[in-house]
Amino acid sequence: MGGLFGVFSKTDCMEDLFYGTDYHSHLGTRRGGMAVKNSGGFQRFIKNITVSQFRSKFEKDIQKMHGNRGIGVISDYDDQPLIINSHLGVFAIATVGKINNLDDLAKEALKNGSHFSEMHGGEISPTELVATIISQGSTYEAGIQKVQDMIDGSCTFLMLTEDSIYAARDKYGRTPLIIGEKPESYAVAMETCAFPNLGYKITKYLGPGEVITLNYNGLEQKIAPNDRLQICAFLWVYYGYPASNYEDINVEVVRYRCGSYLAKNDNVDIDLVTGIPDSGIGHGIGYANEEGIPYSRPFVKYTPTWPRSFMPQVQSVRDLVARMKLIPIKELIDGKSLLFCEDSIVRGTQLKKTIERLFEYGAKEVHMRPACPPLVYGCKFLNFSRSRSELDLAGRWAIKELVGKDVINPREYINPESENYKAMVEIIRKRLGLTTLKYQKLEDLVKAIGLEKSSLCTYCWDGAE
Repeated sequence: MGGLFGVFSKTDCMEDLFYGTDYHSHLGTRRGGMAVKNSGGFQRFIKNITVSQFRSKFEKDIQKMHGNRGIGVISDYDDQPLIINSHLGVFAIATVGKINNLDDLAKEALKNGSHFSEMHGGEISPTELVATIISQGSTYEAGIQKVQDMIDGSCTFLMLTEDSIYAARDKYGRTPLIIGEKPESYAVAMETCAFPNLGYKITKYLGPGEVITLNYNGLEQKIAPNDRLQICAFLWVYYGYPASNYEDINVEVVRYRCGSYLAKNDNVDIDLVTGIPDSGIGHGIGYANEEGIPYSRPFVKYTPTWPRSFMPQVQSVRDLVARMKLIPIKELIDGKSLLFCEDSIVRGTQLKKTIERLFEYGAKEVHMRPACPPLVYGCKFLNFSRSRSELDLAGRWAIKELVGKDVINPREYINPESENYKAMVEIIRKRLGLTTLKYQKLEDLVKAIGLEKSSLCTYCWDGAE
């Protein structure tokens, strides 16, 4: 996915920009970057963060950077921010999202005389494409509106111009942007966990498609929000940091409620409840609190040196990270019936090996309770999974094993009361080696979040657009 952070201040913004961007590191995988504007022009640094943390890569660079306004990005795809010279002026830009019609838009732009620098593998940078479309507008606002009208997918972005920061939320609000304020300074973030320790208080949640500017005049709305909100529900389930809020709803609180709903729909006899670290912990605590069963940690996560296991590009490396970072505690496993809460089962590759290790350490039973329904549609909007094919998804390979081929539309497998759904889940359970497997119902997940279903993107579970 990726994360964005920006600051406009009456004093130097570098400390806030550096730490605020770093607080988005859980969202990204490949690149980190910052750009600032000062009297000498634009300054920018981009670093590879695939095998090391954002903060360690930029500690020396920030000594060279200064300015009262800047933007930062954690990117899971291209080098960002870009600095663009256009007829509108010079600006820096950073984006988060997924543009499904990238090639078509690029071909059209090339026909009209635009040009692009190629990324590794000959691909075109989505951020450069967005910048090109913006530059075709008569104003920044017109260019931004053109981007949102033309793209198929999603795009949330920050722009740093000569005198302002533009914050533009995706037209359906699939990813969030939130404004924080403190004396003499504004900040804009995707993750509000960046605000408390930097002294910012939340003052505004941008609406879907809304565009605002931050400058010496304060905050000004440039494009009003749309009526249709489709924020990604998976942010609360997995991607979001526990201390963050979206639409004024806290991530950790939602995860407790998810766990509570899982428990209310369950009747299994177990010794202890736990959560797969880290994002499964909140769901597990919610389950344990509802049932009054002890919460324990039969696995602990070694965090000082091991990154999140979805970060590396190669499956074998991801598997190594997943195995090495989780350390089992035999005394809490041997002879016990364990119930694990997990945020989701995407592919199931790493989870299968984790379950095998539990039985190797003497577990009597291992029960799994994912906090969301089975994933049967590949995400078209946020790139939240490294899966290159829908067939990588646990729901889809289970369906293929069940019927002998992939299905064009798995709609017949999304109703928890249907025999097709039950057969699909049973195949996943057997493949993973679980004692029992029971997924969250979509209606309970929606209730746990607290928004109307029509305001949530649930495409990966039910194909609804």
